[in-house]
Amino acid sequence: MTTRGSLAELARLFLRLGITAFGGPAAHIAMMRDEVVERRHWLTDTEFLDLLAATNLIPGPNSTEMAIHLGYKRGGLPGLLLAGSCFILPACLIVGAIAWGYVRYGDTPQVGWLMYGVSPVIIAIVAHALWKLGKSAVKGPLSALIGALVAGLALAGWNELGLLALGGVVMVGARLGRPGIAAGMLAALGAGGTLFAQGAATIAVPVTLTRLTLFFLKVGSILFGSGYVLLAFLRADLTDRWGWLTDQQLIDAVTVGQVTPGPVFTTATFIGYLLGGWAGATLATIGIFTPGFLFVAISQPLLPRLRDSATTGALLDGVVVASLGLMASVTWHLGRSAIVDVPTVGLTVVAAAILLTLRPNSSWLVLGGGAAGWVLRGGM
Repeated sequence: MTTRGSLAELARLFLRLGITAFGGPAAHIAMMRDEVVERRHWLTDTEFLDLLAATNLIPGPNSTEMAIHLGYKRGGLPGLLLAGSCFILPACLIVGAIAWGYVRYGDTPQVGWLMYGVSPVIIAIVAHALWKLGKSAVKGPLSALIGALVAGLALAGWNELGLLALGGVVMVGARLGRPGIAAGMLAALGAGGTLFAQGAATIAVPVTLTRLTLFFLKVGSILFGSGYVLLAFLRADLTDRWGWLTDQQLIDAVTVGQVTPGPVFTTATFIGYLLGGWAGATLATIGIFTPGFLFVAISQPLLPRLRDSATTGALLDGVVVASLGLMASVTWHLGRSAIVDVPTVGLTVVAAAILLTLRPNSSWLVLGGGAAGWVLRGGM
């Protein structure tokens, strides 16, 4: 039963996460798991993994949709709206302020010291979450094999959506005694390449608030995958096709989305401000995030039915371990850029040790990483 107290708790939790959740979707999801599974015991790891799989089956920003799922699970439709909005709002305000400074002064702030300290801590948080979730998701050799296979293929550049499908199909084939169906899936994925490649000549299309809103509504409705896929979408239309942004402006927009806390999709807020001021920032933000609320509201009530069916239950199990494989590949990529010298190795090891022994609130670890970054690099 939804109460005013539970809604207030949701608001406090996701506002705090919206302010402190650096590091991209994998890190955000790890921090959410720490809060709702370890600390508050709202869900079991199995229930959390089912919601994680569900976010991977629908388009849109994964960590934001996870926040929306958790809000819906805890507080119904009011919780859905509250958790999602509170997670998104702080990042939008921060990115909007940076966009204002960018337009006025022509540059983005230098925050290298912040990410130098925060990034290694994020790696430790994500690795800890992977370990905990993996113990619930990996139920035998086949699950472990699927997760490892997906991680390897993701590192080799295979399409993320196709790999999720592969995990589900292989698990269903194994459970139904038809392992041969996975061979066709592998062949199709190998031949398919990327889902999002496109080419088009530049055409003169004037910027209007309506076009801007509809563009980001389309992106939020059909985009699967990581921030790198988002970059491909934005560049194809806004830079190559319509010429609304230069390459440098696009890179700056994506960088701001990456280095600020909260959803990476607040890149839309930055671009919206560049193209249409505060009205453009508001409409672009609403456009890219609104589909996620709708998709979660439609999909979450179907999860119990999926679990009750042997076939769809197997599909969901396969998608779960494939999701963890993708998360592992992202962690590897992030780790290569975050752990670059002896101090960052030390920060990672210390953060991992603290997580394993003291089980602190992960937000404090992130803030501690930022402070360490300031001490090590901020004064240079």
